[in-house]
Amino acid sequence: MRRTTLTAILFVCVPGLAAAQPTPAGPPVIIANGEAVLKRTADRAFIGVASEVRDGKAANARKKSAEAMTEIRAAIVAAGVPESAIRTTGFSLQPEFEYSGGRPSVRNYVVRNQIEIRVDEIDKLADVIDAANMPKNIAVTIGSPRYELKDREGAELEATRLAVQNAMARAKALAAGAGQTLGPVQRIEQGSVHLVMPQPMYRTQMSVAGGVAARGGGATMAEPAPPETPITPGDLEIRANVTVTVAIK
Repeated sequence: MRRTTLTAILFVCVPGLAAAQPTPAGPPVIIANGEAVLKRTADRAFIGVASEVRDGKAANARKKSAEAMTEIRAAIVAAGVPESAIRTTGFSLQPEFEYSGGRPSVRNYVVRNQIEIRVDEIDKLADVIDAANMPKNIAVTIGSPRYELKDREGAELEATRLAVQNAMARAKALAAGAGQTLGPVQRIEQGSVHLVMPQPMYRTQMSVAGGVAARGGGATMAEPAPPETPITPGDLEIRANVTVTVAIK
């Protein structure tokens, strides 16, 4: 009986000790969101180029594809792109079927070879596109350019810094509206930081080689050169978001 009573006393005392512990209360705070949009002119571009050939024999299709892509790559290198800036991103050899009497048979073999080109001199992008389409009798597909920044990390850090400044300005305005002043920063949370790609803009342009002949023999226009492919990259937007928690006093 004595042992049972002692156990009951201990059971009652333990919750009492836990309730006596003080609960720490933090200082009053303001939580503010900040954002920044940083604009930078694109100084690098990536573009995809693919060739497609067909032949009744798989070996011949593969050979024709190799010859076609070799010619395309040579034209791109001649336009000023180093070999190190060209990489293969896809290769496939697939049968192309036809049906006769409900039964399939191989009509051709289709080989598709795709490369990605990095253009570090953005003003040469149009020349690279024209060069990729220069080889004759080759089915070529050219994808939309993807623009980038060589120092993307530096731009993202700058946008993040500006976003923190924006959040602190908002926190200060909130505190002033409540008749308070800001104390020390309690917490900063990094939100999203991303690059917004612009849509490529195209415009019509005609280049004329040569000019008007000397007077006396009659004015004749030289044969116009093939029009270039004009592309305007536009600006890139780097968007950053942060959340700042600041004490008030």
